[in-house]
Amino acid sequence: MASIFAVVNQKGGVGKTTTAVNVAACLAAQDERTLLVDIDPQGNASSGVGVIKSELKMCMYDVLINEVPIEQVIISTDTQGLDLAPAKLDLAGADIELMSTMSRETKLKQALERVSGRYEFILIDCPPPLGLLTVNVLTAAEYVILPIQCEYYALEGISQLLKTVELVNQHLNPSLEVAKVLLTMFDYRTNLSQQVVDEVRRFFGARVSPVLVPRNV
Repeated sequence: MASIFAVVNQKGGVGKTTTAVNVAACLAAQDERTLLVDIDPQGNASSGVGVIKSELKMCMYDVLINEVPIEQVIISTDTQGLDLAPAKLDLAGADIELMSTMSRETKLKQALERVSGRYEFILIDCPPPLGLLTVNVLTAAEYVILPIQCEYYALEGISQLLKTVELVNQHLNPSLEVAKVLLTMFDYRTNLSQQVVDEVRRFFGARVSPVLVPRNV
């Protein structure tokens, strides 16, 4: 069965999609069969691996709302060994539509169970809001990767995210854990970046990756 990682942070622009796409591609390059699941209505992870969203017949909206088997949605990418379950703007209303459905928090988990045996790794790119889409991701995943940008207000909102992770852990997914905190957009020219690094390492300890991802266009 695949190891399932959710790339989560309720703050936008911290590097979630960049992390999900690049880690997935690197795993595939190391001959690890990998599935990238795009749960963000913006669909940036899908376009990030070369998919033209306007040409998609179906996406993760159809899996979560219309109960289409995920096998019918998964497509191959130009990167050998990397498959994609794409997203497009249709997903924008899924949070509201899921409210009235049975087992609304476990839709994604049930879908991924159908294909988990085909992959070594599944990476899920989350939307920023802590709504039902993100709860679905946290219920389906084993591990959380938390990108934090080395900028002012970096830790704002993290406590709410950790509270959500704890609630999901208690009530829906007891195996969920924050596996790795990834410091992104590090600027070697500023004291502020180093101060954020020190603060994050003090708070999260050994879970912080030793790798600092630099700011780079």
